[in-house]
Order: sequence, then C-alpha cells, then structure tokens
Amino acid sequence: MKNYYFDNSSTTLVKPQSVTDGVAYAMRSFANAGRAFYSSAIDANREIYNTRAKIAELVCIGEPLNVAFASSFTDAFNLLATSMLHEGDTVITTLTEHNSVLRPLYLKNCDISFLSCDTYGRVMPESFESCVSPRTRMMFLNHASNVIGCVADAKLFRKLCNDAGIILVLDVSQTFGHIPVDADCADIFVFTGHKGLFGPQGTGGIIANGEFDFRIARTGGTGDHTFEPLQAQVMPDVFEAGTLNTPGIYGLGKGIDFITETGISEIQRHEQALVQLFVEETRYIPGLKFYGGVDSANGERVPVVALNFGVVSSAEIALYLWEEHQISTRPGIHCAPLLHKHLGTAEQGAVRFSFSWFNTFDEIRYAANALKQTSHRFGF
Repeated sequence: MKNYYFDNSSTTLVKPQSVTDGVAYAMRSFANAGRAFYSSAIDANREIYNTRAKIAELVCIGEPLNVAFASSFTDAFNLLATSMLHEGDTVITTLTEHNSVLRPLYLKNCDISFLSCDTYGRVMPESFESCVSPRTRMMFLNHASNVIGCVADAKLFRKLCNDAGIILVLDVSQTFGHIPVDADCADIFVFTGHKGLFGPQGTGGIIANGEFDFRIARTGGTGDHTFEPLQAQVMPDVFEAGTLNTPGIYGLGKGIDFITETGISEIQRHEQALVQLFVEETRYIPGLKFYGGVDSANGERVPVVALNFGVVSSAEIALYLWEEHQISTRPGIHCAPLLHKHLGTAEQGAVRFSFSWFNTFDEIRYAANALKQTSHRFGF
C-alpha cells in the first residue's frame, strides 16, 4: 500500500535516483580521500572538492574551501560552538530555535537574549535592539522554523548584526534547497544535507562567508602536517578530522545537481502551490486549527504546515493518519520547545505536514480527505 510521505522537514525520503545511484557508485569506487596518489584516492578527493564547490555556488560564496563537512547539522553546530564560543559568552537567538542550537548554547552557559515572536511565531526584528549589549558577540538565527515554516528576514538581521559588530550564524536546515539563500544572508551558515538538498543522512556542515578566528574543535588525522601536534586552524581543516563520509558527500553533490538543474525558483513555486492547495482543501474542516498564519498572507514560507484538532493529542492524530490512511507526519514538539510554549502547544504538541518537490497535488487531495475523516473520527 502506498505511503503518503509528508515528513520532509525531518528527512526527504524520496530522493532523486541520481543520489542513490551516486552513493552506490561511491561505495564501489572511492578510497580514502587525501591520503594517497592512486586513482581511487585522488578521485575521492576530487569529488569531495567538487561538492564543496557546488555548495559554495549554491550560496554564492566564491571559495569552495570555506565549506567544511560534518555528519549532520547538530554535529556541525556543536563544532562551531566549541570553536567560537567561550564559557558565559553573551549571545542572541530566537524562540524558534531547534534544540540542536539551544542545547549547545546552554552547555556553554551562554548569557542568552531571545528575540521576540509575534502571535504567529514570526521573529520580530524590532526586538533586536533591546537584546544587544556591548558584550554581545554572536547571534544565532533560525532561517525558517521547522514547526510552522515562517522565514526570518536574514538579510535584515545580518545588516543589524554587522552594524553592531555581531557575527550572524544562520541555520539553513529548512531553507537550503527550498528557497534562495545567498551570501548576503549571514556571516556563517550551518546546514544539513538530508532535507531540502536531497542528500543522504549523515551529511551536513559549516560555510564560512569570510575569514574567522576558528579554534580547533576536535583533532586527529588529516593526512597532512603530520608532525604538527594539532591540525591547521584554517577552513576546512579546522573542522574536519578523520575519514570523511565520501559516499554521503558524493550523494549530496548529486542532490545539489538535481536542485541546480531543476531550479530553486521552480522548486519553490511547486512547493508553495502544494501548501496553498493543502490549506484551501482543509481550512474549513471542523475542529482543525493551523499555526503560524499559514492560512493568511504572512510573508515568505517554506513548505511546512502545523495543525491540531481541538485539544486532541497530536500523537493520537498522527497515529490515526498512519494506521488508517498510511500518511506519514510528525507529531509532538519537533525539538523546538520554546516555540511550542509560545504557541500554547507545549502539552499536546502539533501535527506537522511538510512537503517536497516529489509530492503531488493528488497526494495533497488525499491528505485533505483523510483530515476530513479525522475530524469526524474525533467528534468534530
């Protein structure tokens, strides 16, 4: 029976065929990159560099070596926090952040100021000034909420940060591959590969838009400067030690090729049309409530919709959708506790539908019909 997959903000399950073929090819063809002069090692090194170049081009940064790979967004952000933050640093972030940002900041015992959100959950630029102090070093901004899909005005925040002498770090986990992201958006980008970029799980990294005083976050074998006690403190070496995930990185490059060939604007157009149809087909279902203003004119969005039925547990709704309709969604708190508190959904969570290029309009109509049946099933 068909699985109607609407959990793409967690991971894109349906990938371009070139990605899965690329991972299999890499497993058969590539040795350890940067360690020798035989062809399979040189080819691995070349393809890793090529993927760096594709990422740099996608974000309009000229230097491919300013892209460092990690095993995920969480891994990358922890490396960045270890490298750049000191115990007790004063920083700014937002109520929309994922725990993969919040917890490293808590671990560093940072003095955190939180930007306010409006009733929809949109980050409010007008709250920036009150959060700035002479000791503020960095700001960490969620480019788009993984709960409600609202996109923050990264270019405005970067200007505000740069005027105040603050480094802006942008979480592009939910925007990379869905909407245009360019060098004007941030000083440092942290990304994952397995969502909108269509790469395999186990891929992610850090993109430096300029030169920064990175400290070594972890160290080990790199294949060069072997007699030095620590590895080089330059990109990408400062964040990369040990054997890289060459098959994953090669597959990620194939995902980016697909995005480049298809066109970001075309992907964005299709995904927004999916959201629009979903809202149109479901907005008058009894008992259904949307979050984040998805059913109103509410600025730029990524293809994420959060909803509930009255006070019914989001887990109950998601389980019913799966067992009765084979619809895959994500219930709960989505690792975003502060935003759920702000939205008043800390107890029941929310059911998240998140769409991808590979979803169809017929799938959206099927989901809408299933939600109508859900409303009846729970007595609305």
